[in-house]
Amino acid sequence: MLESLLSPNTVAVIGASRSPGKVGHAVVANLLASGFQGTIVPVNPQATEVLGVPCYPSLDAYGKPVDLAVIVVPPRAVMEALESAIRVGVKAVVVITAGFKEVGPEGAALEKALVERCKAAGVRLMGPNCLGVMNIHHRMNATFAAALPPAGPISVISQSGALCVAILDWAVKERLGLSKVLSIGNKADLNEADFLEALAQDKETRVVVSYLENITDGNRFLQVAEAAASIKPVIVLKVGITQAGARAASSHTGSLAGADMAYGAAFKRAGVIRAEHFEELFDYARAFAAQPLPRGNRVVVITNAGGPGIMAADAAETCGLRMVPPSDPIRQRLREVLPAAASVGNPVDVIGDADPDRYMKAFELIQEDETIDAIIVLVTPQNMTRPTDLARRLIETHRGVKPVLAAFMGGQEVAAAQELLVSAGIPNYPSPERAVAALKAMVDYSAWRNRPPRVVARIAVNRRRVNRVLQWHVRSGTAQVGEVEAKEILRAYDFNVLPGQLARTADEAVEVAERIGYPVVLKISSPDIIHKSDFGGVRINLATAEQVRDAFDLMMVRIQRRAPRARVRGAYVEKMGPRGREVILGMTRDPNFGPLLMFGLGGIFVEVMKDVTFYLAPITQDEAMQMLKSTRSYALLQGARGQEPVDLDAIASALQRISQLATDYPQIQELDINPFVVGPVGMRPYVADARMTLSGIDSSRHEQVAH
Repeated sequence: MLESLLSPNTVAVIGASRSPGKVGHAVVANLLASGFQGTIVPVNPQATEVLGVPCYPSLDAYGKPVDLAVIVVPPRAVMEALESAIRVGVKAVVVITAGFKEVGPEGAALEKALVERCKAAGVRLMGPNCLGVMNIHHRMNATFAAALPPAGPISVISQSGALCVAILDWAVKERLGLSKVLSIGNKADLNEADFLEALAQDKETRVVVSYLENITDGNRFLQVAEAAASIKPVIVLKVGITQAGARAASSHTGSLAGADMAYGAAFKRAGVIRAEHFEELFDYARAFAAQPLPRGNRVVVITNAGGPGIMAADAAETCGLRMVPPSDPIRQRLREVLPAAASVGNPVDVIGDADPDRYMKAFELIQEDETIDAIIVLVTPQNMTRPTDLARRLIETHRGVKPVLAAFMGGQEVAAAQELLVSAGIPNYPSPERAVAALKAMVDYSAWRNRPPRVVARIAVNRRRVNRVLQWHVRSGTAQVGEVEAKEILRAYDFNVLPGQLARTADEAVEVAERIGYPVVLKISSPDIIHKSDFGGVRINLATAEQVRDAFDLMMVRIQRRAPRARVRGAYVEKMGPRGREVILGMTRDPNFGPLLMFGLGGIFVEVMKDVTFYLAPITQDEAMQMLKSTRSYALLQGARGQEPVDLDAIASALQRISQLATDYPQIQELDINPFVVGPVGMRPYVADARMTLSGIDSSRHEQVAH
């Protein structure tokens, strides 16, 4: 699809310059310096040649077909340059020029006109406001960055041109082999999904790394990223996270689900490996580009120093890798080849006086061990180590069946060894922790690649009941769905809702309580009061008619005083349910990625510790269980520290039903079930409280007066 952009035979530079320091001069110079084997066509009406290449006053004067046009003229002249490119049949253009939507409305109008003209002509546009495009295997540097790294298997997509320059310069210094470098700029036409789709099929790209500030089309990105990640690793550094949306949310779920949570959930679904900072981006890329994927999460550390070994073990255990000892037969053979003082557990400590021979005897045996999935080799430059010889032997001995990552720690004494390892494809890291983090990324990606097929189960529901509730809210202009109606919707999706009824007077409240049986709960019902307990709107464990009557009257007085303009419908009288573990289930609809489900323990765990997890709907049974396991407090649900275990399957089932509800009804913007009370297997969990918010409803007739 993007052949003319990525591997052109003829490149025109419109705005080529004879003056060093000009962008138009740098692009021509870089095309020449990179050894581009195609035809370069400089265009400048004031010059007859640029850097010895014949120059034309216009592309019309050139008159031959052109695959790619790189435009570096001022913003007002870009449209004219584009028209000339279209006339000679160009299929792709790179607009390096800045001064478009990033500078304001006038620039945005220019950019819009540019995109519309490209679409009408069937031309693909990269940029504007970008660095350009580089294909190192094609020997093409159509950017204004002079650094040219060696050819390799890593391709880069970057929304920042300046970061691209830094990546290129760093890659040259580190001798990191790159394939394609794509600076997408304002992504007026071609965006991250387009390039990811192309790189997924590119035989010269083994790993895709990307720096993104935003994502243009969330749903398309998800589809493309999942398809790409099924073929090769996709690593993303996502920045520009804001909490503005979370601050505006009215529900617990919405306030906790910032943009960062949505992106994290999207990447998890698509199998995208997320780098938290620039350092990780290429730490991970090095490992994926050079080493096979691990079959599992069992890792052995080989070291000649106790301290680094402990550092690696701590990091591995913390991130979820398994530090398993070698199998019994291998341990016996290790005892035969290592000194008595050596450790044959994990880490395998060959001790400080180990020479390359001793190291390699241990390494060869660990390679043979079928119970081990990956190896981390730690080296400190002690008297007998001979790091360069050790690196050479490690390269020769590595069979390439299971991943090997190294941390040759130190400075000048290990510099030559580090260079040998990098050139041979064994990634080396300055610390054990960074090697462990890279291996963890590989383990997680390997597990995602081997995941079972996604099967989203659906249950039979009563959509007529839900439609009736939602239609009433549309007619009345009420965006907030209070507890009574929210529970009616949830009941239609097979949630257990305890007996209860709305009461408008104290006498009605007593009548309802007598009918459903004591003890009962009393809760204010008002579309203007979202968090009822903040206004004295909840009373529990009412055991007599007198208590119900008194609680009703007192509640109405307090609400009148604390929220005098609130529309009060009465109080909801509900049967008290059995005690159990309180959890919160929720959904908020992200503008980019759609319904985002939330799970967490109630009380302090959600209010103070923010111990919650998010996942994009729709979800499978396995993904619902993974949501539970992703919280720090999961052990409490399992019954840790004397706690009774709860019915985990019941929670997972509830999350799947919320997932279906959110998918069935896109007008539900936010949903909270807080708390959802769950007990041991055999106790049917129930909805203690719930609320929803609808989108697309004009509620301007009704002022919300309390929160």
